[in-house]
Amino acid sequence: MKVKIPRSKLQEGHFDFNLLTRLRDEIVRRAGGMKKLREWFGPMLRENIDGIIDTPTTGRIFIDELENTEKTYLGTRVELELRNFLDLQRGLTLDLEILGMDIDVKNTTASNWMIPSEAIGHSCLVVAADENRALFFVGLIFAHSGNLTQGKNKDGKGTLSSPKGFSNILWIFQGEPYQRNLWTVIPKHTVDFIFSLQNGNARVAELFRQVTDTPIDRKIANGAARQSDFTRRIRSDKSKGTLGTRDVLALEGYLLLNGKYDRKLIKALCMPDCKGSEWISHKIADMTEETIAASFGKTARYVP
Repeated sequence: MKVKIPRSKLQEGHFDFNLLTRLRDEIVRRAGGMKKLREWFGPMLRENIDGIIDTPTTGRIFIDELENTEKTYLGTRVELELRNFLDLQRGLTLDLEILGMDIDVKNTTASNWMIPSEAIGHSCLVVAADENRALFFVGLIFAHSGNLTQGKNKDGKGTLSSPKGFSNILWIFQGEPYQRNLWTVIPKHTVDFIFSLQNGNARVAELFRQVTDTPIDRKIANGAARQSDFTRRIRSDKSKGTLGTRDVLALEGYLLLNGKYDRKLIKALCMPDCKGSEWISHKIADMTEETIAASFGKTARYVP
């Protein structure tokens, strides 16, 4: 999304104010309040973006690696999720029906939205996920021809004009943070090294060596392992005499902890809270931490 967005002109007296505020209020009401809507939106985007990137299957890790058809499908997923979450019906010709009106849903991972000719004369619910900054945007705009660029693509779609079109958005959320794709904050040379390793055990172990004291979602670890359940990599295979990731890291002085089963130890070591689906690694810093870990049945040793 654009870094600098013009200030919204949507206020009392604006010709679209009453219509768009009614739609906004109905969306918020159906969501159970602004707080619930905010808490739902970010995780919904994260889940769908990660699902389409699908690192374990495709080896991709960034949204820029998606095909255009996949980005279109992401928009379809957002539309379907919204319809289900808000308990709405499909419109007669557009994506949603709200207060008896057809509403088009437009989603983007870029800096603008493509508005089809059939949406002109209707309100649009615009959604954007900015993966680079991990911010999401949700707003409402009435698709007047004056809000759109004159040029059309081969499908007859235009974009919101700037600054005029953007200044006529009634924002519900403007730059709200959501869970970041962890691969975007790990240095590129580190990411390249992790994925250069030839087997899942080595890749998962290196991920937890390189990224310590940071909750790592199961999806990220699955992506490194290139399988749908990386926990197989954690457990040792006693029948083959092989060590699991946790065993290998423990020999090097690292703890590998789960947010559900190791919550008390995570707290005792003053590490960030973890969800049940998250894992966190920690390099034992001194003998005191080794003793604390041992009191919870963990055998990782202090390695100076």
